[in-house]
Amino acid sequence: MTCIFCDILAGTLESSVVYRDASCTAFMTIRPVNPGHLLVVPNQHARGLSDLGAETGAHLFRTAQLMAAALRKSGLRCEGINLYLADGEAAMQEVFHVHLHVLPRFKDDGFGMTFPPGHFRLPARSALDQAAAAIRTALPQAG
Repeated sequence: MTCIFCDILAGTLESSVVYRDASCTAFMTIRPVNPGHLLVVPNQHARGLSDLGAETGAHLFRTAQLMAAALRKSGLRCEGINLYLADGEAAMQEVFHVHLHVLPRFKDDGFGMTFPPGHFRLPARSALDQAAAAIRTALPQAG
């Protein structure tokens, strides 16, 4: 299967690149929420977060910080920044090449999140402790 981001990185599809180094590339998305909305992607194909090396993942976020600072200084409307990464179909990932959205935000821009019913009810501490224990058990052993 072909990957649209791999095609962009290879130069076979046009793009508006903002930044590129040996590990990642930042370019403008063709479906921006607001002007200046860009994506930071690893140069090596990785379908999801579990396919991405730890250092490359850290580098994506460092690059996103750099892009966020540049957005704030760019003159584009930017009163805040959202970073968004969807990992998996259930998380609304549409292109299966890891990508981190850097979204410039401003008051009343029309973008938002909808929380499910009951979201604002606090769970029992025992439920939080049980979930924390399950996640701790799944962590790789330090060694």
